Amino acid sequence: MSLPTSNLTAIAVALSALLLFWSFSATSSSPFTRNFPSLHGKRICLLIAHPDDEAMFFAPTVLALTKPELGNHLKILCLSTGDADGLGETRRKELTKSALHLGLRSEEDVLVIDDPSRFPDSMSKSWPEEDISGLLATAFAPEVAATLNGTAKKNSSKPPSATIDVLLTFDKEGISNHPNHRSLYHGARHFIRSLMQDKAGYACPITLYTLTSTPMYRKYVGVLDVPVTMVQGALANTFARLSRAKKDGAGPARLLFVNSIAEWFTAQSAMTKGHKSQMVWFRWGWITISRYMFMNDLKQERV
Repeated sequence: MSLPTSNLTAIAVALSALLLFWSFSATSSSPFTRNFPSLHGKRICLLIAHPDDEAMFFAPTVLALTKPELGNHLKILCLSTGDADGLGETRRKELTKSALHLGLRSEEDVLVIDDPSRFPDSMSKSWPEEDISGLLATAFAPEVAATLNGTAKKNSSKPPSATIDVLLTFDKEGISNHPNHRSLYHGARHFIRSLMQDKAGYACPITLYTLTSTPMYRKYVGVLDVPVTMVQGALANTFARLSRAKKDGAGPARLLFVNSIAEWFTAQSAMTKGHKSQMVWFRWGWITISRYMFMNDLKQERV
């Protein structure tokens, strides 16, 4: 039985309107995204748990923030090789290929930690927040690391310093509720607290943003979730400005990055061409309909 012409017309109009909205909302000058400032001239670290997290969850963010005209320098720090199935070395190489495909400057901007004793790729084990914090301090806040290691005394009169401006990672639910993902949230917050310990009166040199987890029914509606997220984020940013919650230099309360149609295909190919070892059947579904392939909304964490 064929559909009536009127129904087919209505479907065609709805699809056209969706594509038009998608294309329009993905431009930085559109009224939909104008209330979501981007980041400019920042040293940024994306903290992930496994190779493929950067493509499956953070692709819109990476594609947006690596645009040359913004002047950012984005690096990826991955705390495992994803060796649960014995493919650690393969997945390490796949991460580098995917990261370059998404816009990172060079292979040197991808660092993978291979320490399964502390950071095992496991669906049943959490990672100690102190270990994550210590690793971040060693990488980005040498003075804090020296204090933690007992090789230097903390100077409370000296402002905190770091070699990055922005840290991006998962929120407390980890998108997929993976314990490794959730551990990064707690480890990142622990690191910020360590950085600011006994530094009252100083501004934190690092702004922490976390990727927002959503209920299951929103996770798999793709671009249809963009309007809802835009309204929520716009209200949050407006409220932050009105309440003066945003401190000088702290950055916006929310960030929103929406892939264009071309960028959506780029994000997909980061998985299909970069992470070939991971392309089992259910990941094809994820890269097709997951909202995280279309957009990322990140919330600034107050620690």
